[in-house]
Amino acid sequence: MTDRLPIAVSCGEPAGIGPELAIRARAVLGPQLPFFWIGDPAHLPQGSRFATIDLPAAALDVPGDLLPVLPMQFGGVALPGRPDPANAPGVIAAIERAVALVQTGEAGAVCTLPIHKKALQDGAGFGFPGHTEFLAHLAGGVDVVMCLASDLLKVVPATIHIPLSQVPAALTPALLERVIRLTHAGMQRDFGIDAPRIAVAGLNPHAGEGGNMGREEVDWIGPLVARLAAEGLAVFGPLPADTMFHARARAGYDVAVCAYHDQALIPIKTLAFDDGVNVTLGLPFIRTSPDHGTAFDIAGKGIARPDSVVAALRMAARMAAARRR
Repeated sequence: MTDRLPIAVSCGEPAGIGPELAIRARAVLGPQLPFFWIGDPAHLPQGSRFATIDLPAAALDVPGDLLPVLPMQFGGVALPGRPDPANAPGVIAAIERAVALVQTGEAGAVCTLPIHKKALQDGAGFGFPGHTEFLAHLAGGVDVVMCLASDLLKVVPATIHIPLSQVPAALTPALLERVIRLTHAGMQRDFGIDAPRIAVAGLNPHAGEGGNMGREEVDWIGPLVARLAAEGLAVFGPLPADTMFHARARAGYDVAVCAYHDQALIPIKTLAFDDGVNVTLGLPFIRTSPDHGTAFDIAGKGIARPDSVVAALRMAARMAAARRR
């Protein structure tokens, strides 16, 4: 693997903002951070400047004002805001191709643009909750966790897309230990942090306040954290979630492991709404994604900001360098 391996970018939902963001990200990054887009060139915005390539390495020779495109032919058209299930097989195939190219060493990382799960289910019977689970499947069924990252904050939710009422039962000692260990390994391998400091949030208000507002922290979260710390992990908590995300608190840790989705995502989306990055920890290859959806309401209007895609590509490049080191 060399420093100049391009990043493979899967097209995502053609009716969303992904195609226009690929063009805009190229305009921002130029040739300094090489990447190529995998998708149907007919789905790019009208008037887009691009160059088709046969192999990922050819992306390095494409002029900076053109988007390198590894072309695929999809089954439907791309109408902004109106997903066509006929494109579902192509969207899935683009992800599979991006993964295959990074697995063979032809690409340095995978960056996925947002998908629309219902369109994939309707058009191709997509059987995965989202990108994360599908990528874990393509990697051979490895154990993964979702990390949301920016220069200001990194968070890992232990439970993700489940109702809040189900969180207390889903957040088990085995699950939390697995998430902490995967987070520790991911910070070392993908972010180059030799001894990552991991802050663990409590489940209940005020981290249970000594058992007065919930027993999970006293009964098992605290003892679990203490056991892992005794093993040598730089982990501490449980901490009250309402006081662990201000600037002074953030300076004391590298990543926060949170109990549930909103506990993790509200602070990072408040601090880094435009440039937060979704990272999958635990994969044998690097995967990043912008931390936003398909944005059908603004697709095709020319107002979508490329900040998160640019941040995702830059982070993928930094992670690739960390893995090489």
